[in-house]
Amino acid sequence: MFSVLVKTKKGTLVGSYTCERGECVLGKDKESLVPMAGWKVAGSHARLQCREDGLYVIDQGHRTGTNVNGRKVEEYGPLDEEDVVEISDYRLNCRLLNTPAELRKPATGDGPAVTGPADDEPRSQRYEPDETPRSREHEARVTHWRERIRRSLVDYMDLRRVNVADMSDQELRQFTAGAIDKIIRDQDGIDADIDKEELARQVLAEAVGLGPLEPLLADESISEIMVNARDEIYYERNGRLNQSRVTFTDDTSVISAIERIVSPLGRRIDESSPMVDARLKDGSRVNAVIPPLALKGPNITIRKFMKERLTAEHMRRFGSLSDEMVAFLDLAVRSRKNVVISGGTGSGKTTLLNVLSNFIPDSERIITVEDAAELKLYQPNLVSLEARPANQEGRGAISIRDLVKNCLRMRPDRIVVGECRGGEALDMLQAMNTGHDGSLTTIHSNSPRDCISRLEVLVLMSGMDLPVHAIREQIASAVDIIVQQTRFACGSRKVTSVAEVTGLEGGVIQLSEIYRFQQKGYDQEGRVRGDFVATGAIPDFVEELRERHIDVDMNLFRNREEAHDF
Repeated sequence: MFSVLVKTKKGTLVGSYTCERGECVLGKDKESLVPMAGWKVAGSHARLQCREDGLYVIDQGHRTGTNVNGRKVEEYGPLDEEDVVEISDYRLNCRLLNTPAELRKPATGDGPAVTGPADDEPRSQRYEPDETPRSREHEARVTHWRERIRRSLVDYMDLRRVNVADMSDQELRQFTAGAIDKIIRDQDGIDADIDKEELARQVLAEAVGLGPLEPLLADESISEIMVNARDEIYYERNGRLNQSRVTFTDDTSVISAIERIVSPLGRRIDESSPMVDARLKDGSRVNAVIPPLALKGPNITIRKFMKERLTAEHMRRFGSLSDEMVAFLDLAVRSRKNVVISGGTGSGKTTLLNVLSNFIPDSERIITVEDAAELKLYQPNLVSLEARPANQEGRGAISIRDLVKNCLRMRPDRIVVGECRGGEALDMLQAMNTGHDGSLTTIHSNSPRDCISRLEVLVLMSGMDLPVHAIREQIASAVDIIVQQTRFACGSRKVTSVAEVTGLEGGVIQLSEIYRFQQKGYDQEGRVRGDFVATGAIPDFVEELRERHIDVDMNLFRNREEAHDF
């Protein structure tokens, strides 16, 4: 067993880590003892290994190498407590906590092999994996030089009358990279502690890419990125918000990044249209707002698209729902029941919609309708439609409602609307009531009962002067299942209720809850604890299936005392 004290080269404390094995990895891999970041750090950069005579560090062959006390090494040891292991901007002091003889003893217990920062360590001192901590003064100097080189790049392009429109993305990137390298070589006075290669990479990213957002987008553990202002960038990892140390050079750089996102999609953002919804090439959802609406400067919100195909098994493993709930929702979708997924912002509605869509048989024709395309369905007979905003003259807008109306003429078996948030709710209900069973959609609301009220309001937004009773009849006959998704304060997302719409009685839509999440407090890490339980209610459509001699496992609805604890 050994401990590692980690600081930056400026002396800022990163954290103290303990390895309970005889060997641990250092790098960017998830298995790394010390979470590291930066382009100079490899996934498995180096190893710390206990031997008979003490602790050794072994470099794994990355081109930036591993240093000990300022000297590059392939292998070094035994390490003394005063020895400094240098990897990129990290400085490590290692100390054995037991003798080599003790290390040869077999490990006991089921605890983890590696522990992170001590619980009593201030959270502010804990390292954020995707950032290399730097002083504010250093960051200010880097920003100054980044802005100066970017201005020189613009002048360089103008002088040579470079026509970027005739270049491919690869050609533009190569030409710009060469120009930046030349400008940096010609610059005098760049501080010695500023990494010129990293500076060139940052300028290139702002010139032809998304600037400081690129490393955040590349980090698969980050689910959402929020740019509040050029120097205020936040990200969500494991349900928790963290502030990033990276910044844009200025507001112009932020707007340029937005334009590079929206232009290929035929969308625009300017003072006459200062808000836009768009998507990245990988399907990530983007919302941007610029002045005069955004008072602090242009801002961007990116909901990252999961590269891995999510399945119900992933959701169950994450603790979002139970096996019985998965089996029931599978049964409901395959039985062509109309399902509405309800939840608040960021609760995971779209993710759950993608998962439930996996249950639709490949033999059916599916049409998806979205404001900004982010659904990812894998069935072969699929048509994806995306709404279009108005052009600069205020013409040519195609709304979700227009698309829902049109898709009724496209012989759909299923209609999947990414989100109902306006008058399209009426068209969706009418589609559900006119032979398009098995349709799915999402809606913003806090409970199944609130979902019903929200649907009523959205139908009224259609402009049709319908009496409330008629609207409720439409909802009661169209919607079969409401699935409530909730995001808790700890960041975890769970299906907290599954309810069946059983009909209209006394002017009130009746709901029968089939499953619920019973909260039982919080664990030591502050995460919500509770049980997924069946209420014992049997859905009406299950009886219909049994009458058709379709086998249904009735144990799915048994109210068991032993619930599934997550």
